[in-house]
Amino acid sequence: MKLLYLLRHAKSSWDDPDLDDFDRPLNKRGRKSAKAMAAYFRETGIAPETVLCSPAKRTRETLKHLMPVLGEAPVQFDRRIYEASYQTLLLCLADLPSEANSVLLVGHNPGLERLALYLMSDQGHGPGAARLQDKYPTGSLAILSAPAQGWDALKVGSCRLDDFVRPADLDAEDAEADIDA
Repeated sequence: MKLLYLLRHAKSSWDDPDLDDFDRPLNKRGRKSAKAMAAYFRETGIAPETVLCSPAKRTRETLKHLMPVLGEAPVQFDRRIYEASYQTLLLCLADLPSEANSVLLVGHNPGLERLALYLMSDQGHGPGAARLQDKYPTGSLAILSAPAQGWDALKVGSCRLDDFVRPADLDAEDAEADIDA
């Protein structure tokens, strides 16, 4: 069984219109959402064996808030993830060793959303399917599982959506206080 965690970066800042898109940081709301998601990872025991992350500033900052709860999971920053199509994201996953049973991919839309929708089977969805099909907001996490032997076996409809969690589903105020404590 393979577990795939697809995390869209948290809300980024548009305060500096001259800043290159790749270099945009998180805004205050984004930092709060990332902390809430870190608390969610800790409370639910999410512990991916490896992490793939876009090297863009907002994805790195999102991941930085998660690192205290991720333990020793190795992190690979892969430039292909930035502005990637779902097909490119599939190639990134296919490069993972088959021994790794869980991965967190921290990336961007629209590629991340399209990947989740591509992989979801038509049946057996968890509680978040309708929300994911409606919108994949910043800071949201799709949790998918697949009975695949290797990451290169992921294909259309091969995964079950186990859950879809948005920052709005979490109590960001409590999470921020909990993480900072």
